[in-house]
Amino acid sequence: MFKAIAVAAALAATTTVAGAQATSAYKSTAKPAAQQTATAKRHTRVHKAETQAQLQKEAKISEATARQTALQQVPNGSVKSSELERENGKLIYSYDITVPGKTGIDEVNVNAIDGTVVAKAHESPKAEKAEAAAEAKKKTTAKK
Repeated sequence: MFKAIAVAAALAATTTVAGAQATSAYKSTAKPAAQQTATAKRHTRVHKAETQAQLQKEAKISEATARQTALQQVPNGSVKSSELERENGKLIYSYDITVPGKTGIDEVNVNAIDGTVVAKAHESPKAEKAEAAAEAKKKTTAKK
């Protein structure tokens, strides 16, 4: 009976050692989760520039209607420049309107979907120049 106990103890010791070796071998070949995520590439969202034709297809009101709405916001004004653009997720017509005898411009944004005035702001010549420089910089970085 003593021999049976000794054989059982030896068998248990062998099984424990073999199990421990298998576990340590597995651990040494597996990469920790922290290493795997550290080398993973981040996904970046690429914004494709929309063409004027694409924007015009999406617009529900005409440019002439939007222009009339913008000019109603600035009495005695005349449109210096205009563009159809997407700003903060909204499709808008943006008008720079000058008024005789007044410095700077009034910028009026009209929603191209429903024709409502989204924003109206007066820009001083200094602010207008800074905005033009920022847009030029944005265009040059978008081309790269």
